[in-house]
Amino acid sequence: MSRFAASLQAFRRVFSNPRVRNVQLAGAGSTLGTWAYGVALPVYAYHSGGTRAVGLLFFVRLGLGALSGPWIGVIADRWSRRRVMLTSDLSRCAIFAGMTAVASTGGNAYAVYVLAVASTVISVSYAPAQAALMPSLVNTPEELAAANVVGNTISSVGMFAGPALGGVLLALSGPSAVFALTGGLTLWSAAFVLRVPRDEPPDPGERSHFLAELTTGFSTVLRRPALRVVIGLSTAQSIVDGAMEVLLVVIALRLLHGGNNASLGWLNTAIGVGSIGGALVVAVLATRRRLAGGFAIGLLLSALPLVAMAGVSSLGPDLVLAGALGVGTIFVQVNSVTLLQRSAENEVMGRVFAVLESLIMGGMAVGSIAAPGLVSWLGSRGALIATGALLPVLLVWVWSSLRRIDDEAAIAAEPLELLRQIGFFALLPEPALERLAAGAEAVTVAPFQPVVTQGEMGSHLFYVIAEGRAAVEIDDAESRELGPGDHFGEIALLRDVPRTATVRAVEPLRLYTVERDEFIAAVTGHTATFEAVEGVVTSRLAAGALG
Repeated sequence: MSRFAASLQAFRRVFSNPRVRNVQLAGAGSTLGTWAYGVALPVYAYHSGGTRAVGLLFFVRLGLGALSGPWIGVIADRWSRRRVMLTSDLSRCAIFAGMTAVASTGGNAYAVYVLAVASTVISVSYAPAQAALMPSLVNTPEELAAANVVGNTISSVGMFAGPALGGVLLALSGPSAVFALTGGLTLWSAAFVLRVPRDEPPDPGERSHFLAELTTGFSTVLRRPALRVVIGLSTAQSIVDGAMEVLLVVIALRLLHGGNNASLGWLNTAIGVGSIGGALVVAVLATRRRLAGGFAIGLLLSALPLVAMAGVSSLGPDLVLAGALGVGTIFVQVNSVTLLQRSAENEVMGRVFAVLESLIMGGMAVGSIAAPGLVSWLGSRGALIATGALLPVLLVWVWSSLRRIDDEAAIAAEPLELLRQIGFFALLPEPALERLAAGAEAVTVAPFQPVVTQGEMGSHLFYVIAEGRAAVEIDDAESRELGPGDHFGEIALLRDVPRTATVRAVEPLRLYTVERDEFIAAVTGHTATFEAVEGVVTSRLAAGALG
């Protein structure tokens, strides 16, 4: 019950935070439009060029979207993330206006295909920019996880509300009306993105050659075991997802007694409903610090029901199993995104999420191409079993690495809370603050012993007091007393000068220390934090204070 209460509180904070709320409302418009558009485009392609046109358009869109991901990721780490989202929305709005004009006047279908591919490539930038921006908008780790749950719940609602909306409009009017609707919903998204406060572009440090920056996302993923495991398993899950799109048609038309197109619609609806139900469950679990277990559960739930479907020949049980697939999908999405936000540095986060987006699109393309071959080779039921067994087998293989992710991303609660209470650190994005707290070392100092001595060099640490009291002495005269939550040491670290004061324990003292390199990386990598800490240093030096 306490976990559920914590989850509800985190959700309330998400909706009461106007920055996060505007991003979620923007996402609602974008998601509804994308799913509605996904119904109209294949119908338009089918009437223009048959099934071959549908297949080729699907493959080219996903393939080029996957290839463009690394390039888009560089933009997401060079520009303001808000600007990237806004540019994506406005560009796609113009594209949909063009598609509407061509389709409504009976123009050349190839113009619509080109515009559709361009829309997919441009849309690749939106999700990585949004995921990279979100940590700077929230206030706590719980709120970050809750924000991801809300975003995925919106996606789940859009999964069946968007096609329903697009299908009705398609029946009443035609593809051009749906293209126009999608343009309007994209404009809705842009209007809410405009209400998000401007954010500073990430500090790139020393700028590398563009080719090096282009591959930084991949090299970061390959270098970091946590990123490698999460993105690798997410890619495998997208292969299963792509195959499932084909296999659901096989289930509906070949394996179910009395199967028909309506059965396929019911199965897709069940997946959407399952995603919403899964959101309620993951909302409770998201308040936990340990997320790898939920990620693993999601992987199993997004694959094993396919194995069970191989032995079912009636719609009712298949609807239940399809709902379980939806639950698994949202478990994977929420936990993987939150794990990546905790594990990737802010300055490369956009490129890391672009890698994820590229691999997911590529994985879905591979799965959709592989599924027909599996059906020909193993038969309908054999293809379901083979596809559903992929993720459990991979999970057994990498289980020990997956378990270590939570240990590496473990949040040190006490130093995190102490650092969060320091004015300039409170401005840091939450994952950056978590990494700083994780590297903090606990030290104790006996009464009357110095922690730092005026004039000394070499002890380049930042200190924050957890328990006890200390006296600040300048030129052997006591100037003030420090207690729990107070901090010192930033002057020597930022100015690379000797300690400007002696800090001596008055009673048993327990502190946390942050290494100079970690401190400098944190404060200089975030403009608002750097300006705030510079203000503190300047005022303390002017007052002859400690450092």
